[in-house]
Amino acid sequence: MGITEAKTAILSNRTALGIEFGSTRIKAVLVDDSNQPIASGAYDWENSYVDGIWTYSLEEIWKGLQGSYQSMAQDVKEKYGVELKSVGALGISAMMHGYMPFNKEGELMVPFRTWRNNITGEASEKLMDLFQYNIPQRWSIAHLYQAILNKEPHVKDIDYITTLEAYIHWKLTGRRVLGIGDAAGMFPIDIATKDYNEEMVQKFDALVAPEGFSWKLRDIMPQVLVAGQDAGTLTEEGAKLLDVSGKLKAGIPMCPPEGDAGTGMVATNSVKQRTGNVSAGTSVFAMIVLEKELSRPYKEIDMVTTPSGDLVAMAHSNNCTSDLNAWVGIFREFAEAMGMEVDMNKLFGTLYRKAMEGDADCGGLLSYCYFSGEHMTGFEEGRPLFARSPESKFTLANFMRTNLYTCLGAMRVGLNILLEQEHVKIDKLLGHGGLFKTEGVGQQILADAVNAPVSVMSTAGEGGAWGIALLASYLINKEEGETLGHFLDEKVFAGNEGSTLEPNPEGVEGYNRFMERYMKGISIERAAVDSGIW
Repeated sequence: MGITEAKTAILSNRTALGIEFGSTRIKAVLVDDSNQPIASGAYDWENSYVDGIWTYSLEEIWKGLQGSYQSMAQDVKEKYGVELKSVGALGISAMMHGYMPFNKEGELMVPFRTWRNNITGEASEKLMDLFQYNIPQRWSIAHLYQAILNKEPHVKDIDYITTLEAYIHWKLTGRRVLGIGDAAGMFPIDIATKDYNEEMVQKFDALVAPEGFSWKLRDIMPQVLVAGQDAGTLTEEGAKLLDVSGKLKAGIPMCPPEGDAGTGMVATNSVKQRTGNVSAGTSVFAMIVLEKELSRPYKEIDMVTTPSGDLVAMAHSNNCTSDLNAWVGIFREFAEAMGMEVDMNKLFGTLYRKAMEGDADCGGLLSYCYFSGEHMTGFEEGRPLFARSPESKFTLANFMRTNLYTCLGAMRVGLNILLEQEHVKIDKLLGHGGLFKTEGVGQQILADAVNAPVSVMSTAGEGGAWGIALLASYLINKEEGETLGHFLDEKVFAGNEGSTLEPNPEGVEGYNRFMERYMKGISIERAAVDSGIW
């Protein structure tokens, strides 16, 4: 679409805006009435480790939301000469899971506990026994029950617990709602009713009844909505919170807020059965839409849903590119010390491409990118480690290849369960996120790691912010009875299959040999952590 058509769409309010809170960047994407991005903005931020908790402050949250919106609005003004005053629909997305408890006065009672915290092990184990269902440590219900087990005084005063995007949506609309994709990351979902599992809700209420709390679980959880349902409109107060310039008008329809897993599925057109996607950034997760339920619960596999409520198996690793990025930062420092001007995009691309010259098995090198705790392999705290033997081939290419391989290592542990034990079928796997920005590198490594074709679309760089913009567009543009899958196939992705790479047999064998070393070394790394060596 040209400048004139995009400007017309903006002026006639035929646009949709999505804003997603990633772990290191908050991004806003505006799409036109053909669902293509026409403007974007971003705000960089970083979590803090405070008193043993990974968190973001409320001040950072609102500063980031406003900064990303202002950046996008400025992009609109520069490209089209238009002051943005309204959009056709709006959606908010963020990192899934976590714990934000509020009292009746609307005050956050403890710092936001993000998905990155592995501090709910006792609660997770006890709830799994109670429900006979996997309850990962990241889930909101695990955080709530751990706070109860810890006798934290705030619990008795809880009026509302929620996730990051549902909190922002609440403040923008006054509605306490959450899309089913992230609601499934708070508490188990009943696929038939598209709501929290009532039997498990009652079991939890009975479990905590002796505590004498004034609340029941449903009283304090957001209402579950599926894609396309009415989730309220932007209020006057919400418009002022979002746009500090005061130009944005109230009354904009808002779609159900969703987690980044759900928006990743939408952004890669992976909402139908036997499709899947891998999102690889600070964390990495594979989402596979299932044809049927798994034979039994697995501690390593999260059961969540698409934004429409279809069953999804998630293999999630807390760690992906943080340690890799730190190593690239060392190369930047070296280059600057040598008096060179560093272009980070060029540096990343050069090092990533160099990795493809390395040995298929990384020359015997080994790395663990555990910047934070890793539930998939049983680590409560992060301990990045790079190791080699005297016989290893320690070259730049093998070094970089090792750091790329290990980004997918913990996730591969979970995928092995789905592919080898449950025999889950995948017709199409799509990659998105920072690991895939350098053409053909992360994509080929993922194809070799999972031994399946991997596609990357030209729009993959827009990520979940585009995904939530599409969910906002679906809210106002869907036809009567039109499913989200049909909407995406016909009105968003028609003719856009992306580029596909097949697994390389030598790469598959090499990655498998790397994983053999990876799994053998886990016990050594754990012993070092447990002994207090570092």
